[in-house]
Amino acid sequence: MARGPESHDLMLLLGPVSYLDCLVFCVFLAPQLIWHVGFFETVWCVLQALPFFSVKLPVGLMRERYFLPPENQSLFVQKASSFEDFVIRCVRYAFEHVPAKIGRVFFSKEVALPFMQFRLLRHGYFRCPVPWREHREESFHGIWLIKNPEEKPDFVLFYAHGGGFSMGSSYFYLEFLLTWLSELEALGYSNPAIFALEYTLVPDAAFPTQLNEAVRGYEHVLKVVQDPSLVCVSGDSAGATLILSLLLHLGSQEANGIGYGRRLPVPALAVLISPWVTLVSTRHRNTVSDYLDVKQLHQYGMQFAGGKMPEDEPLVSPGCCKDMSLWKRSSPSKGIYITYGTEEVFASEIEAFIGTVQETVVVKSEAAVGGIHAWPVASLFLSSNRLGFFDAPFNVFGYCVCSLMVIMNAGTRCEQGEER
Repeated sequence: MARGPESHDLMLLLGPVSYLDCLVFCVFLAPQLIWHVGFFETVWCVLQALPFFSVKLPVGLMRERYFLPPENQSLFVQKASSFEDFVIRCVRYAFEHVPAKIGRVFFSKEVALPFMQFRLLRHGYFRCPVPWREHREESFHGIWLIKNPEEKPDFVLFYAHGGGFSMGSSYFYLEFLLTWLSELEALGYSNPAIFALEYTLVPDAAFPTQLNEAVRGYEHVLKVVQDPSLVCVSGDSAGATLILSLLLHLGSQEANGIGYGRRLPVPALAVLISPWVTLVSTRHRNTVSDYLDVKQLHQYGMQFAGGKMPEDEPLVSPGCCKDMSLWKRSSPSKGIYITYGTEEVFASEIEAFIGTVQETVVVKSEAAVGGIHAWPVASLFLSSNRLGFFDAPFNVFGYCVCSLMVIMNAGTRCEQGEER
């Protein structure tokens, strides 16, 4: 299906982040860190990072990129640009060494919104080309993005952001979601919409608060679109965990004592980006390429479980569910699509999960060779090729388009990716 010029302009709206963008981001970030974290703690964090940024980062970057022979470089370093490699090394340091309460400010509404507005202005846009609005109810809140707010949407993507349950926000994901909205429009939907769930972060609340919010948010989406066959649920990392937990709840005959109210129908499709399927697993392995750290991840996972339920409870940690009849009841009518990178911490666990459920559930997956965690999200900001830079394209938008063609009964066969 041909892409119209309007949606193409939207998809390539702001281009990759530049060094100027990074500088401006820091300008927006600094006062928020001082306000929310404190001046002395912020300064102390900066001082602790100086040896890394002044010595370890430049030395390691130069050595691994320009002095090691290609066969000794990681697959990610071989394929990434210098800027992409630089940013991922910084994120790796931050994930391992910077407290979550500081990382939380990085992705907050107070920083993300002015930064996006700056990027819009820098590219000649005085307002966002697609209307978006906050939606708040007592039991949940989130963000609606819709082409024409005056009309009923003909397709809704329900999205949950990542961030280890302790950081991240839908506001930080706005550009990513706008890009996805343009893909839905290019596919042929006249009024596509996205509802991004803004769930409560740890330590403000632990499980089951986030699942309660996801269920209420999903129920709200169903009330708006009035047809579960027009709903796709999606998320990355911890957000994908929440989506899997939501699906298991929808498929449960009982609410396992938690009590979420009446049963709701399953959606048409689930698209998961680097899902954290099991909170704590011996299959999680640190890699030289990925920015995640297993020890830190497991700590976040335990905080999310909150001691109220064991970390191997399926609704808390969906990968622990071995009840295939429950997975069958929980599966969306068009199945589950999973995309991940072979170099990410979760790779082995994701592959084990696919192997467990694929005989019962329709699962399609794509493993990007050399890919790291949640690259479809990160690449939108970092890669000069906005559709991904790997030899086997790590492009979740293309995968979602192919799956949605099936939903629309377009009769178009998509041969991208590996079907398992």
